[in-house]
Amino acid sequence: MNPSVLEFETDRLILRPHVREDFDEGYALWSDETVTRFIGGKPFSREEVWSRLLRYAGHWALLGYGYWVIREKNSGRFVGEIGFADYQRDIEPPLDAPEIGWALMPSMHGIGYATEAVRGALTWADAKWPERETVCIIAPDNVTSRRVAAKCGYVEARQATYKGHPTGVFFRAV
Repeated sequence: MNPSVLEFETDRLILRPHVREDFDEGYALWSDETVTRFIGGKPFSREEVWSRLLRYAGHWALLGYGYWVIREKNSGRFVGEIGFADYQRDIEPPLDAPEIGWALMPSMHGIGYATEAVRGALTWADAKWPERETVCIIAPDNVTSRRVAAKCGYVEARQATYKGHPTGVFFRAV
């Protein structure tokens, strides 16, 4: 996979950078209590989701990587979001590798899309950073995301506290 190509496909999914028109679907995702249960603990406002969309664009512009919208290849339906970021999180020790994250619409849970999207994003990352590890942080109770991370080669390296909550820090070496 060519890491300079920003849009790519997996068997069932299309991943592409966000555009302004993705805002309403992104808001539906991030305002859902099921989605945000382990990510911030409360639904995000329209303002917060707009800032998130701008942050995604800023990552691509400044760092050459960021988040993708995930869509079903056959139907075009919105599945969720996935990508790599450098959030400069206030966590000790600091995360010094690109951080992968993902969130899917509840209607898309249990289909295997998260694992497929993470594997696709990692294929892209391995081409971009052939000798660089990546990291993710996952709440202890988020069993589903922990399972996806493990299937994709992530191992919990340590526990940390982030915004007052226990958080697992996972690494994937290449």
